[in-house]
Amino acid sequence: MKTILITGATGFLGKHLVGQLKEKDKLARLRIFCRGPSHWSNNSEIEVVRANITSLPDVLRAAEGVQEIYHLAGMVLRKPKDNGILYQTHIEGTRNVCEAARKHNIKKMVVVSSSGTVAVSPNPILHNETSGYKHEVVGKWPYYLSKIFAEKLTLSYWKRFQVPVVLVNPSLLLGPGDDRNSSTRDVALFLKGQILAIPRGGLNFVDVRDVAGGLITAMQSGSCGERYILAGPNWTFRKLIRAVSEISGLRAPKLQPSLGFSLVTARWLRRLYPLVGKSFELDEESIRMSALFWYCNSQKAQTELGFKSRDPMETLRDTVVDLQGRLGKN
Repeated sequence: MKTILITGATGFLGKHLVGQLKEKDKLARLRIFCRGPSHWSNNSEIEVVRANITSLPDVLRAAEGVQEIYHLAGMVLRKPKDNGILYQTHIEGTRNVCEAARKHNIKKMVVVSSSGTVAVSPNPILHNETSGYKHEVVGKWPYYLSKIFAEKLTLSYWKRFQVPVVLVNPSLLLGPGDDRNSSTRDVALFLKGQILAIPRGGLNFVDVRDVAGGLITAMQSGSCGERYILAGPNWTFRKLIRAVSEISGLRAPKLQPSLGFSLVTARWLRRLYPLVGKSFELDEESIRMSALFWYCNSQKAQTELGFKSRDPMETLRDTVVDLQGRLGKN
């Protein structure tokens, strides 16, 4: 019986991955790597290892006797001041996992990054796996910069030590089950009435359940040393907001101001909202990001892995229903 290690298993994508592995690979033993509480602490079918991804001894211990590793551990933080914890988690954490895979002769490893490392532009350009890193666009955001460094580090382990690793780059994950609002935050902000204008950019989004299945296929069929973008439709933010408005029954904003006007307005709203006992949650970096185009496609993953993404309206409906249910409880 093979043992599979999953880091980041308590996150949005990780929970879906564990659920699908339980169904699709019933003969495998699943080992969950997590720092805090998990959904599987009392599940006799799953082994839980409490450890820190930034500790090499912890990672080496967790990877002992393992044949496959899914490395999902990460943090979604958007502010420049978060660079320290992001670099530790994404770069040093990835280094530790790669080192453990090398020392324990892991059969194969799938490392999850973000399409935003290569698929972003001030213009609506469609990107793919060969587009190259966008340092000049995302360099001011430590989340994406740390992901770029982590990717380069990962691929270096394949080139230098032949560690059998496959890199997977999902676009924005939507769907049910994002308990931490790490990925569905912007949809939640619309439902809370915090999106007051339409951004000028566009995005790509993909269903978290489809990505979980794509990770499993990448482990089975992905070529080592290769990158696979897992993506859905490319929509303007106007189209996305209108679709969420239709599903939720909430009115969509009509104005589409310039980036500069949006930033100034948001600063004033952050000062005014507390005067009436509220908070304006839309941060400046999210506004800047929404003025860009995060367009990409999954042609390579479709051809080599058979990847498919479901109807985007199904994804949005499930996202909205799930968020409304959780927001109603708060």
